[in-house]
Amino acid sequence: MAGNMSTSAAPLTSSLAKLQSLHGLFAVYKKPGPTSADVLNALKEALLKEAGVENSNPRKRKKQMLKMGHGGTLDSAASGVLVVGVGNGTKMLSTMLTGSKKYVAVAELGKATDTLDATGSVVLEKGFEHITRSDVEEKLRSFTGDIMQVPPLYSALKTQGQRLSVLLKQGHKVEAKPARPVKVYGLTLQDFQPPLFTLDIECGGGFYVRSLVDDLGKALSSCAHVKELTRTKQGPFTLQEHALHQHQWTLEHIRRSLQPCSDGDHLDQQRST
Repeated sequence: MAGNMSTSAAPLTSSLAKLQSLHGLFAVYKKPGPTSADVLNALKEALLKEAGVENSNPRKRKKQMLKMGHGGTLDSAASGVLVVGVGNGTKMLSTMLTGSKKYVAVAELGKATDTLDATGSVVLEKGFEHITRSDVEEKLRSFTGDIMQVPPLYSALKTQGQRLSVLLKQGHKVEAKPARPVKVYGLTLQDFQPPLFTLDIECGGGFYVRSLVDDLGKALSSCAHVKELTRTKQGPFTLQEHALHQHQWTLEHIRRSLQPCSDGDHLDQQRST
C-alpha cells in the first residue's frame, strides 16, 4: 500500500517541482473586469490545478507553494499586458514599475466622471462642439516630456495603509495626493471622431492615463474621461508577441515564454528605439 501511495504521489511531486523551479518574468493578458490581483490568483489556481494541487487549499498555502507577483496594477476596466514574476523573478518586478509602458486609450469628450473612467458616475457635462482635431494635437504637446501630474482619487495608491479607492467606496473623505513628476515619451492622437478620440501613449512609471485625459479635457475648455484602456507594452513585453491568454496559462507555455533571471541578468527597461 505504501508503494502505491508513493507511485501515485510521484507525478504530483514532479509537476509541482517543475512549477516551483520556474524563476523569471513573463506576461499574461488581462481582460477588462477582474482586478490585477484577481488575474494573478486565477493564474496561480490554473497552474496549481495542473500540478495536481487541490483547489480547496487556503490562499495562504497556495502562496507558499507558488511565489508569484505582478509588476504594476492595471485598472479593473483596463485590459492588456500584465507582467508576472515567478520564483526569484518577483525580485525583478520593481524594474517593471519604473520602466516604459505603452497604452491605447479611447476617451470621450463632454463628460467627466468621479473615477475618471467609464466605471464611475458622471459628475460634469460640458459642450465639446468647439474642439477640433488640431486643438487636441496642440494641447497634447504640453503633456509630453517631463510633466507634473495629480494621481486620481480612485487609485491603488494608499494613505495610512489603505487604498484610496477602497476608502472612497466606504464613504470616507479622501484628499488628493500632491502632483508628482512623471515622464511622457510619446503622445499621439490616432483618431478623432467627436465625442470619441483615441490616444497612443508611451510613458514611464507612476503615470495615470485617466489623469491625462481628465487634464486634457479641462485644457480644451471641456471635460473628458477614459472609455477604454489597453496596455500594449510593459518593459520588453508586448501585447501581440508575449501576453499569454487564459487558455495558455499552462506550465509548458510559461516555460517557453519565460525570461529567466540570474546573477547579473538585466532586462532593458529603457524606451525602445
